[in-house]
Amino acid sequence: MFQHVEAFAGDPILTLNEQFAADPRQDKVNLSIGVYLNEQQRIPLMGAVAAAEERLAQSFHPHPYLPMAGSPSYREHARRLVFGVQAGEPLADRVATIQTLGGSGALKVGGDFLKAWFPQAKVWVSDPTWDNHKGIFGGAGFEVGTYPYYSRETHGVNFDGMLAALRALPAGDVVVLHACCHNPTGADLSLQQWHDLAKVVQERGLLPFFDIAYQGFGEGINEDAYAIRYFAQQGIPLLVAGSYSKNFAIYGERCGSLHVACKDADDAAKVFGQLQSAVRKIYSNPPGYGARIISTVLDDAQLRAQWEEELTAMRVRMKQIRAELYAQLKAKLPGGDFEYLRVQQGMFSYTGLPVEQIRKLRNEHGVYLIESGRMCLAALTSVGVTPVANAMVKVITEV
Repeated sequence: MFQHVEAFAGDPILTLNEQFAADPRQDKVNLSIGVYLNEQQRIPLMGAVAAAEERLAQSFHPHPYLPMAGSPSYREHARRLVFGVQAGEPLADRVATIQTLGGSGALKVGGDFLKAWFPQAKVWVSDPTWDNHKGIFGGAGFEVGTYPYYSRETHGVNFDGMLAALRALPAGDVVVLHACCHNPTGADLSLQQWHDLAKVVQERGLLPFFDIAYQGFGEGINEDAYAIRYFAQQGIPLLVAGSYSKNFAIYGERCGSLHVACKDADDAAKVFGQLQSAVRKIYSNPPGYGARIISTVLDDAQLRAQWEEELTAMRVRMKQIRAELYAQLKAKLPGGDFEYLRVQQGMFSYTGLPVEQIRKLRNEHGVYLIESGRMCLAALTSVGVTPVANAMVKVITEV
């Protein structure tokens, strides 16, 4: 019956993570998968999250299904995190928000919704982008194209190329944008570039779909949501897929949100209903535990402040790791171009190393990067900086 089924080639990131787990070397370093690790090379249990779990453990209650749209309290907190408290109720009335199974679930529900109501649209993602963007939107039935984004010469954004490509798109096409901490490059747009991009999107009648998986890991909770809030303030209809795996360090609870900013409250009400219809066809209801943790933290001023303080510490530590690795690489190889480490944002940096050198890092030094050259600096410790820098210099200088 199933003899015609083809073997799964594997996910390039998750498969590499399995190879790392099977590697017997004690000094191996995994800089492939996008997970924040502390100095003990563990996913941290944030103090605010632990306190929320203690409170939940002390109150016994049944475990009913959540509504299709998710927990009302969680949805309100998610909307405020993305769009800001200062946005006011008029914006809230025209934003349809649902709880989802992580950021991937938000993209999936959003993709299915768009395919149902914008069937002629084409989806455009940055070159490069997170690999699963193509899989999710392609799986929803869309033709997926790319627009220029990353410049290997400057290690930054090819903004002129990006604008030129978007200006040529037909009205109604969907453009997937990374709100902050671009995955995989770490290269973000400036505030002025976001303003210029908003004009093009509005003039061309494009539909932006923001992915914000690392809010708080770039410059701050509010700063990282700037582009979304600016577009919404300009009255541009948009979608947002949010994830709280990283900034609450509760990866396995699959906490995400999908927001659709509409023209008015009537449109938002209709969209909200269709988002629930899409959820019903996929998984019916989101899980409750992670949502209760986040709501407990954000409902309490003291826990909220503690969470923000811990999130700031995580962000600062990532910047320090960047600075340490940059300093060591420049000291060991003064002629090398490592400026990208200082200008790129968030968990990732695009090293620009060719595939042959990346394979040497893995095979000869036990340093795992995905073959695109993306390095997850959030998984590097202070102790690991020196051996990683030494390994990088060795493979770069070998003839």
